[in-house]
Amino acid sequence: MQTRPLGTTGQDSSVVTFGAIALNWLEQEGADQLVELVLDHGVNHFDVAPTYGDAELKLGPKLREYREEIFLGCKTQERSYEGAWEKLERSLDRLGVDTIDLYQVHGLEYEDELDEITADDGALAAFREAKDEGLIEHIGLTSHGDPGLILDALDRIDDLATVMFPLNPVVDAKDDEEYDYQAVLDRADREDVGTLAIKAFAGGSWPPTAELPEHRRPYANWYEPVDTPEAIRDRLNYTLSQGVTSVVSPGDPKLVQMVLDAGDRFAELDAAAQRAVREDARHDGSPVPEQLHH
Repeated sequence: MQTRPLGTTGQDSSVVTFGAIALNWLEQEGADQLVELVLDHGVNHFDVAPTYGDAELKLGPKLREYREEIFLGCKTQERSYEGAWEKLERSLDRLGVDTIDLYQVHGLEYEDELDEITADDGALAAFREAKDEGLIEHIGLTSHGDPGLILDALDRIDDLATVMFPLNPVVDAKDDEEYDYQAVLDRADREDVGTLAIKAFAGGSWPPTAELPEHRRPYANWYEPVDTPEAIRDRLNYTLSQGVTSVVSPGDPKLVQMVLDAGDRFAELDAAAQRAVREDARHDGSPVPEQLHH
């Protein structure tokens, strides 16, 4: 699988990042097998979080076995200094490792959160101390929300090594500023910040719970995913053709194999092919899940 340089980190990340939330839905044996499969395909960048059920615990055994081969991203939704330290230590403990390669502010949605994180007693102060102590290597940020907020964060946090945000043809086909992730990509390119795309495989929001109760959804994703090999390949090729470093695999283990196969065969799309994929996706609903706006 191809790799791309992850900003200034010195890491060359595989074009597919393993979204380890998928491990939450498996027993330990299945989790071990999935990690082996992902590694067999040459994926070397993993992303996990304490909010992903017991994914950290399930990842632990194989992560420790293959620690040298895995660039490990983890994150925290804590905004305060104390909270961030506490969650970091808990993640290190649950994963059973000494160092996290990339520790990310998770799910930044509002301007006042950015104020809180960057304050003297904010999470960032904890991140920087942990970095000085060698517990984390690099600092990143993830957001499902407003691209403008990510640009503000890049203005205000000068040691951000990576940003993670939604990018796919549905979002790209929309003209509103609130979907202008291309601006984030351009900025990250100029400043050599690594870019990780989420929601590349989102088709749209699930039907209302009244029509399709959560337990009857065929996939464990936040959103309704595209789920044929062709559609997955189109989406991966499209998103990587925008120049992102790596695309995070979807949260349901049933989709991971198809994404790995698409990653193995990634081919850059020319402008006309990108336009075709965008047109095709234009009528899909917004893949930024509604529940994340509340």
